[in-house]
Amino acid sequence: MQLCLLLCLLLLSPQGLGHHHHSWRAKKRARELPVVPTAAPDNGNFTFDLFRALVAASPNQNVFFSPLSVSMPLAMISLGARSTTRAQILGALGVGLQGGAEEEELHRGFQRLLQGLSPPREDPQLSLGNALFLKPTVHVQDTFLRAMRTLYLADTFPTNFEDPERAQKQINDYVAKQTKGKIVDLVKDFDSSEIMVMVNYIYFKAKWETLFDPKSTHKQDFHVNSETVVQVPMMKREDDYYYLLDRNLYCRVVGLPYQGNATALFILPSEGRMGKVEAELSQETLRKWLKKFTKRKLQLYLPKFSIEGSYHLEKVLPKLGIRDIFTSHADLTGFTNHSNIQVSEMVHKAMVEVDESGTKAAAATGMVFAFRSARMGSPRIVFDRPFLMAIVENNKNILFLGKVTRPSGGDFS
Repeated sequence: MQLCLLLCLLLLSPQGLGHHHHSWRAKKRARELPVVPTAAPDNGNFTFDLFRALVAASPNQNVFFSPLSVSMPLAMISLGARSTTRAQILGALGVGLQGGAEEEELHRGFQRLLQGLSPPREDPQLSLGNALFLKPTVHVQDTFLRAMRTLYLADTFPTNFEDPERAQKQINDYVAKQTKGKIVDLVKDFDSSEIMVMVNYIYFKAKWETLFDPKSTHKQDFHVNSETVVQVPMMKREDDYYYLLDRNLYCRVVGLPYQGNATALFILPSEGRMGKVEAELSQETLRKWLKKFTKRKLQLYLPKFSIEGSYHLEKVLPKLGIRDIFTSHADLTGFTNHSNIQVSEMVHKAMVEVDESGTKAAAATGMVFAFRSARMGSPRIVFDRPFLMAIVENNKNILFLGKVTRPSGGDFS
């Protein structure tokens, strides 16, 4: 059997966003942005190392993912990993080789985040949760299951993986129902070797603090590169924005606050400087920008766009040092007493939509485990070439991070 980790990041369409209680968990598990600040564990290096790895794997393409929805299931599976397998996961997540207090704080940090997201709030909406689909005949260590339920508030569902089609249908139907049909066919190509699917999801919906006027949106050129120009619907608004000119990284950063305590950062590198910004982007850079932001009146031109991405992270994470878990060297004996278990697949899918009203985005992560088998006067900023985007909550938690190379929205010219 195999243990598969499936990560899915999706954006729900406007039609489905009014029903935020239909997320990946039952209604009682729905979670929204906390009234008081809660912070996820600081996995800054992992976040930006993964971003760079995804960019390198998909050159000249859009990139969009949720670092929170990737790091959380990795932390979960580390509870069942041992020896080098565990050390590689924790090391990538920024935990020292000795674990101890640092490792405990990693798990407690995620627990506090999940617990802190339970008081309901209308704006913005943020849902976060986990689920396990388990083969009943495979013994799973009680300590692992208790940790999943107490630290990660995970729901568990018995699943007959010996009937692959039925198991796929159970998981895919569950996911489709909880996401109002926005994610379908999440898992594919099961055989009888799977023993567990681990799912993590994140859902975000927020309105801009000040909306764009749709009447001001007009088609405009977006320069994908020196040869390719795309027509996109370009939103326009003159207003006071958070703004920063980073002379070291040769980029301008505009912060658009949402109603509530989240902010979207749009980073526009100078011509020819995208590579430098990508290479030096870090948690410390992000904190510096948030600290040094000043309010300034700007004429802002921003594309109305949607992008998506799909990644097989079992091919990317080894570049970050997480190798053994995907091979016959995996030691997951803290999960089950079977010694021949590995993660066979780790899939991450993502989608985001930005329009005049705000942003809608969501994410999910899943792991599959199996036995081994083989105005004029104001500065004018126009996002008409590739740029970066981050959605940050509480000026700390990076919910989503991406690179917009080719926004949707029109014909080539």
